[in-house]
Amino acid sequence: MIKDVIADMNVHMDKTIDSLRKDYQKVRTGRASTALLDEIKVDSYGTPSPLNQVASLAVPEARTITISPWDNKMIGPIEKAIMNSNLGLTPANDGKVIRLILPPLTEERRKDIVKQLKRDAEEAKVALRNIRRDAIDKLKKLEKDKQISEDELKRAEKDVQDSTNKYVAKCDEVLAHKEKEVMEV
Repeated sequence: MIKDVIADMNVHMDKTIDSLRKDYQKVRTGRASTALLDEIKVDSYGTPSPLNQVASLAVPEARTITISPWDNKMIGPIEKAIMNSNLGLTPANDGKVIRLILPPLTEERRKDIVKQLKRDAEEAKVALRNIRRDAIDKLKKLEKDKQISEDELKRAEKDVQDSTNKYVAKCDEVLAHKEKEVMEV
């Protein structure tokens, strides 16, 4: 029973860290990444479709993303969708391919991005602590129902805390990696 509670807690904590990584992929750094365009929906013949389902995306250079629509009629809707997104990028097309050139980030903008990254990491840590609290509550309920002893509860609480510390360290590691990437000129 104790192992089930801890395994369940670890699954939820893994999902929290994965979610943080996914959020960080969408953050614009000095480098181009197709993950920036993941949330963009394009009006494809009356149906909103993800951009990667109506065109192929590539990063030919460090600051350029190219979008090659499979149907040339889609160039207009794709440009419109990019302009309506909050990315602050202006698409340029040559009739076949749309190019997005990412301007270099200013020092001030980099610092603002790092502040946001730290807020996101703190939210993830709060989520981890909430998961820990839920796991400890489940363990206390098991002890109250006489399914585990008080000593087993204490050992399990220590295991839960050790596991939580490990995930908080992972969270800090993910933050440090992304912060380094953002501050890199």
